[in-house]
Amino acid sequence: MWGMLATLTSLASGIPPLQLTAMTLGIGGFIGVLSWLVRPGAWKALGAPCRAWALGIFGLFGYHLAYFTALKLAPAADASLIAYLWPLLIVLMSSFLPGQHLRTVHVIGAGLGFLGAGMLVSGGGGFSPDGAYATGYAAALACAVIWSSYSVLSRLLGAVSSDSIAGFCLVSALLAMIAHLGFETTVWPGDVTGWLAILLLGLFPTGLAFYVWDVGMKHGDIQLLGVLSYATPVISTLLLALFGRATLTPTVLVAMGLVTLGAIIAARKSQGATA
Repeated sequence: MWGMLATLTSLASGIPPLQLTAMTLGIGGFIGVLSWLVRPGAWKALGAPCRAWALGIFGLFGYHLAYFTALKLAPAADASLIAYLWPLLIVLMSSFLPGQHLRTVHVIGAGLGFLGAGMLVSGGGGFSPDGAYATGYAAALACAVIWSSYSVLSRLLGAVSSDSIAGFCLVSALLAMIAHLGFETTVWPGDVTGWLAILLLGLFPTGLAFYVWDVGMKHGDIQLLGVLSYATPVISTLLLALFGRATLTPTVLVAMGLVTLGAIIAARKSQGATA
């Protein structure tokens, strides 16, 4: 679902980023609320502890605010590359969780995934730092730290129902709308395609994806999920190519191979593979 983000965002071009965040997160929260109609009692998840609310809003709103700030203050390729440190940080940070151990296969897999993701977002051109974009780079790094720490700390709140994500989305949408009204000019989609793209963004990348990610972080193999997250830029590139918005160059194919190899290595963990 996150792999759909770039393509759908391109189809909703022209919408200010904070406005788009508010609209899509609003839809994401609303679908959660709608599901409560057939699941009586699910709304009680809104009674989650204050620390869960603080973490959820920190993750959802904080991530998007830092990400869009980075894209505004630094070249998109450089900002995206730094932001894609979050899967690797998840693997490293997860070792501090109770009962978790840092496995060599996960570090190797995450490293290969990051290398592949770097090639994808930079087009093989690498990272060329420029001091003039230092603030943008810092925002991109904050973006990676916010999402990885939100994801890992969610593990400590395993008893909190994933239904609470609906509330986090709605509050984050409200904050994004307030920020939008203060710093942007409202622009509405000019055609059906734009409205459909926004609806699909809200339903999947900034909606259902957050709910299933929460389940994965709380109850799944957090280190393997961190490595597999590098499939996002691969899927994104394939979809962009399918819609004629990207080209499958040799560099892109090599990058995809690195991501795939990293995932295969990480999946072959063993009880003795620790570092």
